[in-house]
Amino acid sequence: MLHGIPNIISPELLKILMEMGHGDEIVIGDGNFPAASHAQRLVRCDGHQVPELLDAILHLFPLDQYVEKPVSLMQVVPGDKSETPIWDTFETIIRERTGKSDTFEQVERFEFYKRARNAYAIIATSESALYANIILKKGVIA
Repeated sequence: MLHGIPNIISPELLKILMEMGHGDEIVIGDGNFPAASHAQRLVRCDGHQVPELLDAILHLFPLDQYVEKPVSLMQVVPGDKSETPIWDTFETIIRERTGKSDTFEQVERFEFYKRARNAYAIIATSESALYANIILKKGVIA
């Protein structure tokens, strides 16, 4: 254990967050996301939900301040009637941790998968909410 590190952040995840450089992306995938088949580096966070991991990561992780939208969400597939109340939770967490709002872009499903394959790492969770996949672009600490 260390002071200031949220206990949900495993040593493996902390190492990955430290290794990442400016502009690198990390995906937090919901329970339906094909994490293992898409990941260059896979971090299992079974039993955890996306909002709690997002909050803990943003405790340590700067979002890229040089892009307009440093957070990407998987766009709802046209015709799908699913609702995305979890996005409001994400927005609240990001605003509380970074002081920023309107940081999201919506990415078409297959483009999201393509970006996930190129991401530095993917975190697999047990999140049951649909469309709870999120990509964070790392910034710099000034």
